[in-house]
Amino acid sequence: MAWTMRNSKFRHVFGKPLKRDQCYDNIRISRSSWEAPYCAVNPKYVAVITDSAGGGSFLVLPLSKVGKVERDGPLVCGHKAAVLDIAWCPHNDDIIASASEDCTVKVWQIPEGGLTENLTESIVDLYAHQKRVGSVVWHPSAMNILVSGGSDNKLFVWNVGTGEPLIEIGLPDLPLCISFNYNGSKLAATCKDKKLRVINPRTGEFLQETSCHPGAKPARCVYLKNGIILTTGFSKMSERQYAIWDEKNLEEPIQIDGIDKSNGVMFPFYDPDTEMVYLIGKGDTIIRYYEIVKGDNGPELFYLALYQAADPQRGMGFMPKRGLNVNQCEIARIYKLHNSGLCEVIPFTVPRRSDLFQEDLYPDTAADVPAISAEEWWVDRKDADPVLISLKGGYAPSKKEAFKVVRKSNVLDKMPSRASVGATPASANNEAAAATPALPPLPQKTLDFLKDGFDPEKLVKDLKSLQDIVKKQDKRIQQLENRLAKVEQHTDEEDVHGDENC
Repeated sequence: MAWTMRNSKFRHVFGKPLKRDQCYDNIRISRSSWEAPYCAVNPKYVAVITDSAGGGSFLVLPLSKVGKVERDGPLVCGHKAAVLDIAWCPHNDDIIASASEDCTVKVWQIPEGGLTENLTESIVDLYAHQKRVGSVVWHPSAMNILVSGGSDNKLFVWNVGTGEPLIEIGLPDLPLCISFNYNGSKLAATCKDKKLRVINPRTGEFLQETSCHPGAKPARCVYLKNGIILTTGFSKMSERQYAIWDEKNLEEPIQIDGIDKSNGVMFPFYDPDTEMVYLIGKGDTIIRYYEIVKGDNGPELFYLALYQAADPQRGMGFMPKRGLNVNQCEIARIYKLHNSGLCEVIPFTVPRRSDLFQEDLYPDTAADVPAISAEEWWVDRKDADPVLISLKGGYAPSKKEAFKVVRKSNVLDKMPSRASVGATPASANNEAAAATPALPPLPQKTLDFLKDGFDPEKLVKDLKSLQDIVKKQDKRIQQLENRLAKVEQHTDEEDVHGDENC
């Protein structure tokens, strides 16, 4: 394949790994054969799925806690079987969801400062899948909306605040990868039947579907901006390839190109701010990065450069833009898992001479505050793009109210304020009112009873009268039962005398 060179401010992006003492070492990384990244990061923590006997667990470390990890250090270990996928909530950096072979999805709250002992109690348990759950994805802009995909060929859309599934979506085959579009109004899913589907997450309707990559190994997908979907997979000749699709017409890809003949599954990571895509293959030593640009036939993926190392990657995590160092022109940070147990940190930077904030590199990015509540998304059918903030001056996390675990099914149902990202007090009050669940209306008979009023003395007399009637009825029933017994006894005696006469 011939690469087309073009001018781009990201053409000279380079990755330089941090020294070993600034990384995380001695991690027992999962040995599962499930095709997943095994790692998830946010501006506070790095989480890695670990290998454990007799259950499932994953490690959560504060970003500052670098160096060698204690062998018997604290873990999140409430699952009864291996953990297959983890995902940090985009609206609360202390909340993480995990999917497991024990057919459950659990949502955990990491205590401030990280774990000091094993965490075994989740704040929400989500039960619906009949087989192992392999994927979990959070809604990008609606609070508490989560999608899980399992080996029972089903997707479930959850309201984590109530712990209930909103809708069950049946698929013809095992879902391999799921991805929300930019405002969360659509889902893209690749399945084991080698098809890509665009789904309405509220109704379960299949809007479009097509055969994407004919190879036998799993295909992955990621929703880009403006209704474009990127997929990675394998050709019939086992060549790795990527393709770009228009969500409105999946009959033919806008672009499809081969990469190489390696056999590792290719995981795509997308930065919607810079329109850059990073392709990371399992078992590879190479990280490729591309840029989405406008071509003659629509959006196209243009190759920029690659990062090459000596050791292959077993898993990978991609840092959200909020967690990057803008003072050093860092535009991406990838956490690479090694087979040796090392989690290596690789910042990707754009070389600039000026120390000033580079506005062209850092357009406004998604904040840690939801744009709408779960009720607005599900009941009102409202869609909204993520709330955006500027990274000029650095990122400051918004204030989060402490969770008060009163009911396990309702600990995340409080909509946080958006005042910290520019929302007016009126809009914040409106959102709080929208997030408060309405009480069901009282029956009409009850309303009439309360309206007319009642006499307590008369109520007591009526109850006493009913008790007297019940006593009389009991006495009458007893008398009838006695008479029936005598009749039955008399009938038996006549039968006996008749037999003797015979």
